[in-house]
Amino acid sequence: MMLLDEIKNLLSLRKDGSLYHRESQTLEFKESFNFAGLSEYFRDFAAFANNKGGWLIFGVKDRPKRELIGLNDKSSEQFDKIDPEKISGFLLDLFSGNIVWKHDVVEIQGMNFGFFFIEEAKIKPIICKKDEGEIRNGEIYFRYGGRTQKIQYAELEDIINHRIERQNSQWMDLISKIGKSGPQNAAILDLDKGAISKNNSQILVVDDKLIKGINWIKEGSFNEKEGAPTLKLVGEVQPIDTVEVIKKERVNRLKEYPLSAKELADAIKAKANISSNNVWRIINENNIKSNPDYSIYNFRNKKQEEQYGKDGIVPNGVPSIYKESTIDFIIKIYQNEH
Repeated sequence: MMLLDEIKNLLSLRKDGSLYHRESQTLEFKESFNFAGLSEYFRDFAAFANNKGGWLIFGVKDRPKRELIGLNDKSSEQFDKIDPEKISGFLLDLFSGNIVWKHDVVEIQGMNFGFFFIEEAKIKPIICKKDEGEIRNGEIYFRYGGRTQKIQYAELEDIINHRIERQNSQWMDLISKIGKSGPQNAAILDLDKGAISKNNSQILVVDDKLIKGINWIKEGSFNEKEGAPTLKLVGEVQPIDTVEVIKKERVNRLKEYPLSAKELADAIKAKANISSNNVWRIINENNIKSNPDYSIYNFRNKKQEEQYGKDGIVPNGVPSIYKESTIDFIIKIYQNEH
């Protein structure tokens, strides 16, 4: 419904009968639709996807003035024959990446108008893979103000830089998560191979809550109706050479982070004669409480921890606990200041 409302807005008229909207980075008008022009339309698909997405609307005359003429019978008949599966197949065959699109027909003032809506590509650039009509192998199309053309240097550089920044951000996020859990607890989920791996082994990682509910069935004794409740795996199961079933144990927080705030301050004062006020200042200025290399919040219950995960706000009364290595870390910071 939102797309239909938007298309009606794009085809709204002034008092003199002309259209409010002109062709732009996100809008292209066509008088008629025919399958012979598919390569031209697909060129616009790629151009919109490489920019901000956009609309391709059929049944609008753009010159000498913009006016609504609607689809004629032949164009309407051909538009009705559009097969989304075939169009998507053509696009995948012609272009790298995924072009997401929708189409429909809307009636305005007794006339029918066909439209394609093309979403902005999540991964850019969309590159042509073969020659087809007006499309050329290796070319990248981009939507400029009211026209589709080969991309220029500035826009291509911006797309490349954005892609690099996105990948860097994903790497930093991944590294941060590995740092929090520790490399000894991390494994790789390969979506292409459909396997979880660690070192040279294939690993099946099972949550500790799930392990309690799994019933291990002796070969040949499984009865679907009379047997005990079991874990059902849906999909194709591939045999592998080595399988490890890992039950992740709860981290003993107090073993890894044995020091309370007072114990930390007392240990630093005994070792380097640094006042408690300076200890608290260094902790705050260096955001040590949020760095799991040195400190974590000692939540009293699961609800507090889940709430912190949602809004990032530490509930009142939740103390921080510290690793012993935090002692030397704070002393080193203090010594560097002086």
